[in-house]
Amino acid sequence: MRTHIAVMMIVFGVAFWAAGTLWYRVRGSLIFETTGARYWGNFVLTPLISTLICVGVFRWLGLPAAEWASAGLLIALPGMLGEAVLLSNFAKWMPKMQSASAGPYGGFLFATYALVLAVAELVTLRAR
Repeated sequence: MRTHIAVMMIVFGVAFWAAGTLWYRVRGSLIFETTGARYWGNFVLTPLISTLICVGVFRWLGLPAAEWASAGLLIALPGMLGEAVLLSNFAKWMPKMQSASAGPYGGFLFATYALVLAVAELVTLRAR
């Protein structure tokens, strides 16, 4: 992967993570602290939408399938590192949510990162 594309993936990952985190900071209690249906709907839809966005970015940039796994990792890592810090300070940085929501929030994040990375890896493996 060319260096400028790798840098773009990292920058996109930071922006994607920041936008998502700000969204859940403002709206998280309406998702994680209301009904099970709302939580599970979000638990299913967000990983799918996030994956489709990443696949769209890969296709828009014309990334060869053999580079999707690396690109997915470069997008995911900033958010994974950011979430590790955020979850350690959940009550302070997500003040509209109860501390007990950190677990469901973390589980939802793991599902999202797992799907993005799994799809990117499967596409890469098929390309080899």
